[in-house]
Amino acid sequence: MLYGFSPPTRGKLHIFGMNINTHFRRIKARIGVCQQENTLDPDLSVEQNLHVFAGYFLIPKKEAAERTRELLDFFALSHKKDSKVMELSGGMARRLILARSLINRPELLILDEPTTGLDPQSRHQVWEKLEELKKTGLTVVITTHYMEEASRLCDRLVIMDHGEILVDGSPEDLIDRYAGKNIIEIEGPDQALIEYVKEHAIEHDDLGRRLILYEPEGKGLNNTIRERFCNEKCIYRNSTLEDVFLRLTGRELRE
Repeated sequence: MLYGFSPPTRGKLHIFGMNINTHFRRIKARIGVCQQENTLDPDLSVEQNLHVFAGYFLIPKKEAAERTRELLDFFALSHKKDSKVMELSGGMARRLILARSLINRPELLILDEPTTGLDPQSRHQVWEKLEELKKTGLTVVITTHYMEEASRLCDRLVIMDHGEILVDGSPEDLIDRYAGKNIIEIEGPDQALIEYVKEHAIEHDDLGRRLILYEPEGKGLNNTIRERFCNEKCIYRNSTLEDVFLRLTGRELRE
């Protein structure tokens, strides 16, 4: 809906103070979109993919060539400028799609699952480039299932489930609010531990053979649990955004 692919189902949608239904062309000229699918033209070279896309925004050829050089340098693709896109690795193709979405120097960048299917090295390269873009003042809207990605890149996020917004806030605030400071995972909890957890009203998830305890800051549960109840495997770790996501949306498999 933000970039005009789907019509609004109801209500009104304004971007840059303009209604998407009546000022679509003006809005489109000021945004960049990086879709999840690879929509690069396989018949064109890396450089030509950017040149042709610049034409959609009526960017003069000389300026388009300059912007193309800048973007290829920024995303470390200059050495591949004459290659066909089918010759690129997954990470390079993703960086090229991101570069293409910036050819019109947008004020708003919309990213749909920007690092899906990438290896860890490529994913971190994309994250580093997005962090550099954020520092320039560019507004970025991102959808992702990678909690590490959301935690690293987002200043504000919403967690959605079945089309409904569950929570809204910064990653740090949401982690503190819904998962506490630390997590204690205990394999094979005995009845004494379960009774202790209930007696002290400790936030937890009982998964049968595994018990997950959410430790709020300053409660000091680690030592007590370690000394009295760690008969089998115990894991002590910091809480993450993934803990928040699973607590709010459940752990069952989704179709």
